[in-house]
Amino acid sequence: MRMVTPLAALMTMSAMAGVPATASNPFDQEWKTPFGVPPFADIKEEHFLPALKEGMTRQKAEVLAIAGAKDAPTFDNTILTLERSGQYLERVSSVFFNLVGADTTPKLQAVNREAMPLLAAHRDDIHLNQALFLRVKAVWDARSGLQLAPDQARLLEHTYKGFVRSGAALTPDQQTRMRAINAEQSKLGVEFGDRLLKATKAFKLVIEQPAQLAGLPEGNRQAAVVAAKKAGLEGKWLFTLDGPSIWPFLEYAQDRDLRKRLLTGYLDRCSDGGDTDTRATVSRVAALRVEKAQLLGYRTWAEFVLEENMAKDPKGVYGLLDQVWKPALEVAKRERGELQAMMAKDLPGQKLEPWDWRYYAEKVKQAKYDFDEEAVKPYFAIDNVRQGAFAVAGRLYGVSFTEVKGIPVYEKEVRCFEVKEKDGGHLGLLYLDYHPRPGKRGGAWMSSYRSTWLKDGQRVDPVVVNVCNFTAPAGDRPALLTSDEVRTLFHEFGHALHGLFYKGRYRGTGGTPRDFVELPSQVMENWAMEPEVLKLYARHYQTGEVIPEAMVTRMRKAARFGQGFATVEYMAAALLDMDWHTLTDTKPRDTAAFEKASLAKWGLIDEIPPRYRSPYFSHIMGGYAAGYYSYIWSAVLDSDAFQAFKEKGNLFDPATAAAFRAEVLSRGGTEDPALLYRRFRGRDPRVEPLLEKRGLR
Repeated sequence: MRMVTPLAALMTMSAMAGVPATASNPFDQEWKTPFGVPPFADIKEEHFLPALKEGMTRQKAEVLAIAGAKDAPTFDNTILTLERSGQYLERVSSVFFNLVGADTTPKLQAVNREAMPLLAAHRDDIHLNQALFLRVKAVWDARSGLQLAPDQARLLEHTYKGFVRSGAALTPDQQTRMRAINAEQSKLGVEFGDRLLKATKAFKLVIEQPAQLAGLPEGNRQAAVVAAKKAGLEGKWLFTLDGPSIWPFLEYAQDRDLRKRLLTGYLDRCSDGGDTDTRATVSRVAALRVEKAQLLGYRTWAEFVLEENMAKDPKGVYGLLDQVWKPALEVAKRERGELQAMMAKDLPGQKLEPWDWRYYAEKVKQAKYDFDEEAVKPYFAIDNVRQGAFAVAGRLYGVSFTEVKGIPVYEKEVRCFEVKEKDGGHLGLLYLDYHPRPGKRGGAWMSSYRSTWLKDGQRVDPVVVNVCNFTAPAGDRPALLTSDEVRTLFHEFGHALHGLFYKGRYRGTGGTPRDFVELPSQVMENWAMEPEVLKLYARHYQTGEVIPEAMVTRMRKAARFGQGFATVEYMAAALLDMDWHTLTDTKPRDTAAFEKASLAKWGLIDEIPPRYRSPYFSHIMGGYAAGYYSYIWSAVLDSDAFQAFKEKGNLFDPATAAAFRAEVLSRGGTEDPALLYRRFRGRDPRVEPLLEKRGLR
C-alpha cells in the first residue's frame, strides 16, 4: 500500500525541489505574450514538476485558510473562496496535460509518472479534510434559506457532492483505503497511457515491393513514402496504426494478407505479454472501481458515475442502447450479405473477415452508388474544410476567425486563430493541431489552455485547442481529407465553440455531464455534408471548381450504406464499457475472456470487431468510464436539435441558432442539461430523427 504524503512533507519536498517562485520558471512570471498565451519556447520539461508541486503547495495553503476560518461558513467565504483556489496549479496543469497528450516526450512521461500520484494525494488532501467538509456541509444544509441564483445553487451542489463522492463522509479507515485506491489508480492510468502510446507507435508495416501497393490511391502511397523516409527507411513504404495510414489501406489495398497484418496489429495492441501489455491493468482498474463505488455506497461503478449523468442509472443506458442495437445489428447483417456477395466475385468460397469489410464496402459503394471516396477527397483540402466550419459558425452565431501570426505555439505546424463576436469584441483563441506525429496520442479531442469564467468581475478569455490526427500533406499536394475526417473536423470544432461560448461566472459550472457534452460537437457534423454548406467550402484544390451536385447526391446516398457497421462497431464498444462497469465484485478478470463473453452475449457478428477492444480502450481508462454510451445518447440529442433547423426550412435560422447558443452552448453546467434542452427545443428529445438519419428504420 502506498503511503500518503502528508501536507507538511509535501511542503518540505517542494522547498527542497527549489520550488519557491523565481524568475527561472516561466510559470512564476506574468506571460507577456499575445493574449497571455503560454510562452511555449520558454517552458522546458524540467519546469513542470517544480511548478506542479508549487501549485499544490499554494492551493493547500488556500484550502487550509478556508478550513481554519473562524467566521461562520457562508457561500462567499467557503464555496466561492474554494472555487477560486488553485489558479496557479490550473495554469501549470493545463499546459502540462495538453502537451502530454499532443506532444509528449520521454521526459514529460517521466514527470507524468511522478506527478500523478502526488496530484491524486493532493485531491484527497482537499476532499478528505474534515474541517473543510464540515464548512461546505454547513452551507449545503442551509441552502434553502440562502436565496442563491441558479448558477450559485448549481456550484454549491457540485461542490458538496464532489466532497461526498470523494469520500468525505466515510470513516477514517475507509478514507485511508480510498486514498490507497486513488493512488493506485493514478499510477495505473499513467502506465496504461504510456504502454498504449508505445504499442501504437511501435507497429510498422514496411512494404518493399511496389506490387504490394496495388489498389492504393497515389496520395496514400506518397504519404507512406514520406513516413518511411522519416523513419529512416528510404526507398520503402511505411504504414502505421495512425488513422490516416491504417484506414485507407484497409479500404483500398488489394493484398488481403497485408490487410490482415495491419488490422491484426491494430486489434492485438497491448495484448502480446510484453512491456506494452495492458490486460492486467484493465482488469485491476475495473476491480478498483468496484471497490471504490462500494465504499461510497453504490453497487457498481456505473451506478456511481451515471447518477450525475442524464441517463441516471444503468437501466437508462441499456434501455437506449437496446433501442438502437437491435435495428443496427439487422442492418449490419444485411450489409454483410452484400459484402460477401461482392467478395465471392473475387474469391469464390472465401468467408468475409474483419480485414475484408472496409475493402468490400468501398467496392459495394462504387458499384451500387457510383461513389468513390478518392474522387471526393480533392474537394476536401483541409484549409477549405476549416474555412467551411468557420463559415458555418459565422452564419449561425456571427463570430469570425482571424489567424494570428507570430503567436507562441508548441509545434511549428500548429496554427492559432482569434475568435471575435459580430461586434468585433474579442471572444477567445482557437489553436488547431491537425496531423499525426510520434509524440501525439491517437484520436481527436478538444481541450483548453485557459478556461473562461469571471475573475474579479472580468471575463477570462478562453484559449481552446483542437487536436486531431488527419491525413497529412504529401509532396506538393495539401492535406486532402476523407468524408469521415471532414465530419471529425466539424465535430471537434463544435466542442471548441462550446468552450468559447461559455458565459458562466464559475469554473466549477463550466463542465457538463458526459452524455450531454457531445451534443455541441455532434450537432456540428450535421452541417458538414449538407449541399448548401458544401457549396461554401468543397472546392477542388487545383481548379477551384465547386463540388458537382451529382457527386454530392451520390455521396449522400452512399453515406447511408455502412451505417449498420458504423453503429454496431461503436455500440459494441459502448456495451463492453457498460459490462466492465456493472461488475459487482473485485475478483481479477481474464480481460480477453471477459470481452469475448460480453460481445457474444450481445450477439456481435464475427466480421465486426468493436471500435475499441479492452486493452486499448483509452476512453474508459479515463473520463468516459461507464460513459462511452454518451456518443449515441448525444446523437439522439443532436439529431433532434438539428431537426429544429430543418423544421424552420433554414439551416441557419437566426432565432433557432440564437436559442441554441443561449440555452446550450453558453450555459455549460449552470443548470440541469435536460432543462436546458427542453428550453431550447420546447420538449424532450425524440429518438426517431436519429434512426431515420442512419437508415435504421
